[in-house]
Amino acid sequence: MQKIILITLIIILVSMPAYSKRMFAEAEYQNYWCSNHNGITEYELKDFTRVDCLTETQAIEFDFANKWAECIGQSLHYGLMTHKQPACVLIMERGNKDLKYLKRLRRVAYKKGIATYTIKPDVLLKNLLINTP
Repeated sequence: MQKIILITLIIILVSMPAYSKRMFAEAEYQNYWCSNHNGITEYELKDFTRVDCLTETQAIEFDFANKWAECIGQSLHYGLMTHKQPACVLIMERGNKDLKYLKRLRRVAYKKGIATYTIKPDVLLKNLLINTP
């Protein structure tokens, strides 16, 4: 019975992009990644902006791939405010279609000292499978 429920859940989650714009909310990626990197989510700064994930060495902004430029701007601001290295985690839900955005991000990030990372929905799907009773 658990296998049937699990398979049904996987089918629903995999088919979700056909019915919705995003597979998972940005916050779900953020919470998963940040907890696995010993970070603090939604760290509030003096100017009342919030760093998506603050680690010991980095101020990290998460954005979906098509919002790569916003990721750069926000991470630079957070880096200045926290005196930590700015970083972007690009959410890659559309596979090869998102590569053009990743290339743009990396070209600018390299020149501005922004660390870059990616996360894909399969990481969250695997996490769901592992934590399903």
